[in-house]
Amino acid sequence: MSAVQPATATRPRARQARERRGFSPLAILLLGLFALYSLLPLWWMFVTIFKDNGQLFTTPGLWFASPGHLVDNVTKVFTHQDGIFTRWLLNSILYSTAIAIGAALTCATAGYAFSKYHFRGKDTLFAVILGTIMVPSTALVLPLFLIMQNLGSAGIGLINTPWAFILPSIVNPFGLYLMRLFWDSAFPTDLIEAARIDGASEATIFWRLGMPLVQGGLVTVALFSFVAGWNNFFLPLMMLNSTDLYPLTLGLSVWNNTTTGTERLYTMIVTGALISILPLLAAFLTLGRYWQGGLATGAVKG
Repeated sequence: MSAVQPATATRPRARQARERRGFSPLAILLLGLFALYSLLPLWWMFVTIFKDNGQLFTTPGLWFASPGHLVDNVTKVFTHQDGIFTRWLLNSILYSTAIAIGAALTCATAGYAFSKYHFRGKDTLFAVILGTIMVPSTALVLPLFLIMQNLGSAGIGLINTPWAFILPSIVNPFGLYLMRLFWDSAFPTDLIEAARIDGASEATIFWRLGMPLVQGGLVTVALFSFVAGWNNFFLPLMMLNSTDLYPLTLGLSVWNNTTTGTERLYTMIVTGALISILPLLAAFLTLGRYWQGGLATGAVKG
């Protein structure tokens, strides 16, 4: 017995020693290189918005040029083609917000059903839904377009409307899986039974008792859906024909294929792309605390 005790006692000490040492120099080096690799394109974009088209090709790519043209570039972005960039920006905000809210509510209700109710074929249906995650989203664009087109022939005109982009994007199998995990860990079934005994309706249990407890999951699904809707290019390309309905991804692509006189709009495109990042940063900064708190709660309860 005395021979075993020193061996077991040294394990916590060794673990504490490793914790005190922290990351190894190699790990710090690799993380630093990865951070540099990730931030380098953003730095190039930030430097580029201070240049005009001529300086873009005649000055160092990763450093500023003199004189700077930041104000001129931003002004051109918001005034070119009668300020259509503002319309594209508002379209992206509208589409992504609607997708985020719709996906969060859809995944919350479906996840609640899979978590708390028992019905025939539940596990099989859930496995089929999860299996759709492996299908590339681009492979579904053409079938979705044909469905929307057939709905138009039936009198429900959705092609070239925001709904043709928003409705398919609300479906989020990964969000459903995530919300089921949150319902399983954050909303005990005993609490549901107690509420039913007290006479609470199913709607009251879901909205007033359950939804506040899975707030972190809702924000997580909403953020992921917002980013996916904001960055989506192929689906709105197929569904939208009018330039006024384009999101930023399509609008900047149109500018990439046009010229002003004999000059390409390179610096305008980079400036517009950098501006398009700001709403994403605002969403993460606004909802990040709810997201982190919800993930921490789920980790503790899991």
